Amino acid sequence: MTAVGRTAVAPTRGLLKRNLDRIDGADRVAGVDLARGLAVVGMLAAHLLIVPILVLGDPSTWAGVVDGRSSILFATLAGVSLGLATGGRRRRTGDALRVARLRLLVRAAVLWILGIALILTGVPVYVILPAYALLFVLAVPFLRLGAPVLLVVAAASAVILPFVQPILDEQPVWSGRAGETLSFAIGWHYPFTVWIAFVLAGLGIARAGVDRLRVQLWMVGAGAALAAVGYGADAALGTPADAYAAQVWTAAPHSSGVLEVIGSGGFAIAVTGLCLLLCRTGLRVVVLPLRATGAMPLTAYTAQLVVWAVWAASVLGDAGDLSGFRALDPFPVITLATIAGCTAWALLIGRGPLEWVLDRVARLVPSRG
Repeated sequence: MTAVGRTAVAPTRGLLKRNLDRIDGADRVAGVDLARGLAVVGMLAAHLLIVPILVLGDPSTWAGVVDGRSSILFATLAGVSLGLATGGRRRRTGDALRVARLRLLVRAAVLWILGIALILTGVPVYVILPAYALLFVLAVPFLRLGAPVLLVVAAASAVILPFVQPILDEQPVWSGRAGETLSFAIGWHYPFTVWIAFVLAGLGIARAGVDRLRVQLWMVGAGAALAAVGYGADAALGTPADAYAAQVWTAAPHSSGVLEVIGSGGFAIAVTGLCLLLCRTGLRVVVLPLRATGAMPLTAYTAQLVVWAVWAASVLGDAGDLSGFRALDPFPVITLATIAGCTAWALLIGRGPLEWVLDRVARLVPSRG
């Protein structure tokens, strides 16, 4: 190799090393990134594929695991991320906590605006970002609490709030065009009144020390037990005859029933724990592309919806033609492009573009009072 060639290669190697160090650095928890990467792929599958209803005893239906559970995994990981960003086990207090809360509110506002913009593309999915924004706002008062209190509040929310949800769903505010608009604007498909339980559970896990082996093993065991209780009770009870009971006592995806909250919430905790354990091994290198995708979930989520809108509009003439777009078999193309694009960006450039913008805007809040 010539001197000129060596001069050109050296900066590239330095850049790759720096970005690899960032992905594996102390500021990142590899297992959380992996779990988010799986959630991204799961949501792509739920959007772009016709998935069957999951029946555990029938392997041909196992693709149905992505329905509902991917978004609940996202919500749980949002809570974990909030906890890590606000100190983990050493939670922030005083002025540092005040700044963290204000920056979180700024992030929530930006997410809500971006969510509304994605809804306006006409892509026929329930955009989760407006719900995320409201969940972030609701999480603000809980940032000062420790793991025991947070996990107790999360558990109480999980078993109480699903009983209230059917009553809220039947209110006249949701009727008509105005009600539909309000529903989209606040992400009511992912109702914050129930989904706050997932965020608080994730926040509590972060406060307990998500990087500790004991906590990771506890997550797998407790999460699996909760999943067994929720899904087992659903299978044993069947569908209750009473309409109200049928809405509450169910583990059906996107039902916000108490058994879904327990079962799918437990599933999310167990999956996160398994990802954390896996990334303690050499396999963390093998799953680097998924980790890179999970390190920029906002970019990956937004990009796939924008690509969907452009692709469907150009080929079908209608971004809202769900069956027509699925008939184009877009899942493998968009999924592979998302993973490859995120990996290349993470290695060659660094932080995800939308994640960088969100951080820059949040930092407009001064770090000192």
